Amino acid sequence: MALDLNFVRSQFPAFDSPVLSTHAFFENAGGSYPCRLVIDRLTRFYTHRKVQPYAPYPSSELAGAEMDEARSRLAAMMNVAGPELSFGPSTSANTYVLAQGVRGWLKGKNAAIVVTNQDHEANSGVWRRLADEGVEVREWQIDPQTGSLDPQDLAALLADGRVRLVAFPHCSNVVAEINDVAAISAMARAAGARTVVDGVSYAPHGFPDVAALGCDAYLFSAYKTFGPHQGIMVLRQDFGMELPGQAHFFNQSVLYKRHTPAGPDHAQIAACAGMADYVDALAAEHGIGGDAAARGRGVHDLMRAAEVAVIAPLLDYLAGRNDLRLIGPRQAHARAPTVAVALDRPALPVAAALGRDGIACGGGDFYAVRPLAAMGVDASNGVLRMSAAHYTSADEVARLIAALDRAL
Repeated sequence: MALDLNFVRSQFPAFDSPVLSTHAFFENAGGSYPCRLVIDRLTRFYTHRKVQPYAPYPSSELAGAEMDEARSRLAAMMNVAGPELSFGPSTSANTYVLAQGVRGWLKGKNAAIVVTNQDHEANSGVWRRLADEGVEVREWQIDPQTGSLDPQDLAALLADGRVRLVAFPHCSNVVAEINDVAAISAMARAAGARTVVDGVSYAPHGFPDVAALGCDAYLFSAYKTFGPHQGIMVLRQDFGMELPGQAHFFNQSVLYKRHTPAGPDHAQIAACAGMADYVDALAAEHGIGGDAAARGRGVHDLMRAAEVAVIAPLLDYLAGRNDLRLIGPRQAHARAPTVAVALDRPALPVAAALGRDGIACGGGDFYAVRPLAAMGVDASNGVLRMSAAHYTSADEVARLIAALDRAL
């Protein structure tokens, strides 16, 4: 069954906004539109639940129940146990806290970790700083032409058995190639290493079945998955309890509190249940049944199929030009619909010209300084980035292509 775009867009108030609807929106990689179900929950919490949660009176009990609902439903949708999912102020902050746990875990060991130069800096810099503690940091390097990560290169880095952790992206926010998380995680596990996956640039295109991926930690941002500005971290039970806790000593027996040193925004946690509401609404509309994990997988596949179809004409158009460099795979099925191009001029003024022509997108390095440098992209120019989501229409892509013709 094909995605019903009319139903999808009816779930997002942005498409009726007199301000937001004036542009075709291609800055989804920077943050998606929130769905109505999230907005409704956020409004209800601030209107009727804005008290300290978990106290023995009605409004407080309701507040705590809605926060618990968000955790349990999102965890079920991604096929993990409820306590394995925690919230934080952002993915960058969650990754930083997780790295502090790994710092203590590796202290005094003759250990190495692997990072990539395909990452957004949030999933690279914190791990690289472990070198200050005597941890050897090995870099899994991308191909300078394609931006791809070769698993055989990782095998060589793992060969001596000293690597204890591999940190890598599900897909890069500029390269956009989808890495085989399950295969990489299996390879790392066989070598005695844990895996931490930055899912920020992938999760907006379908919530993953984390159990099937086999990684030890998976992090992404709710504000890029149609929700509020929260970071979400899935940390598997055995790894999470093995790491030194980063929270109050009396909370460390509870996994979702163990690595949360400060309480995130209560209302935004509760509103995250609206993301699960939205997945369930899509599943019901498209006849996808089963338990929460099955519905999540079905909606994931529905979103991905729609995005592959809608972004293909843009990739075809860009591949036909000789005045730019398309970053990442040419094939829509091999990548997220986040499309970056290097131009023969600074990207930001081109993005501004597109903005004046009814297209919302961005230009710059997008904190992907390392991959762009590795691919020889002029840092002063950056890249023009155009990113779609499952609610992007074919008409909007056609408008983008026409606007690019005028701007370039």
